[in-house]
Amino acid sequence: MHDSTYFNTIALKIPAIVSGPSEFLALPSKRLATAIDALLLNPRSAGGGITLGIFLVSVPVFFEAPLVRTAPWLCVALTAVWVWLGEQCRQRPRTIFVGELCIGLSWSWLAGAIYWGWFRWEPLWHLPIESIGLPIALWGLYRGRHQVGHWFYLGSLLGTAVTDLYFYRLHLMPYWRAMMVAPPTDGMAIVQAAFAQIKTLEGIVFAVICAAFLLLLAWVSGRSRQRPYWVFSGTLVGTLLVDSLFVVLASLP
Repeated sequence: MHDSTYFNTIALKIPAIVSGPSEFLALPSKRLATAIDALLLNPRSAGGGITLGIFLVSVPVFFEAPLVRTAPWLCVALTAVWVWLGEQCRQRPRTIFVGELCIGLSWSWLAGAIYWGWFRWEPLWHLPIESIGLPIALWGLYRGRHQVGHWFYLGSLLGTAVTDLYFYRLHLMPYWRAMMVAPPTDGMAIVQAAFAQIKTLEGIVFAVICAAFLLLLAWVSGRSRQRPYWVFSGTLVGTLLVDSLFVVLASLP
């Protein structure tokens, strides 16, 4: 008979052998969590959360907008990628923050794909289409679920609403419609014509009021200890930065 020590040694190795595959499968999860921490996608301070909100609110503007003109159906399909990525990340504690952000971003992405793909010629449809995720976001906040993503979406929507309100108040909708049908070579001339209307006293005063409103909300939210409010603050600041960038471009000779 074999020495009992031999069997004891084998018995001790069995748990390690059995757990080997599960540990191997866990490696991608650990690497994902490490990458998310390295990319500052799991913020532990208000500054990090605000910065992340600023960056993500610009994604539909600078990445989706050029693509949706030529491939609107592709943009709609990419919504599923954001949702899938968000659901994968939400299954792990260390990546749940960025997972919820991806879910919130998916609503803004889908609304942008629908509007800029098929309805961009009519500015009055902009805010209603951007609001397609509003009932779900409000219901989620009421139930206390996935607050990071819902607050990101609400911040993005609020920034859009204030910008559209400014366009309505300054009677800039005709320029919007003209911009959507004009050839690219005429685009800057239309933008500069609209900017001339913004430089009036009414345009400047109303711009200051809108900016002060968004900055006040951003300041109050940024002082919170809760991470969802940090992202909300970042989306409002990001909206102001994007709008300011367009104003600077329009003012160029």
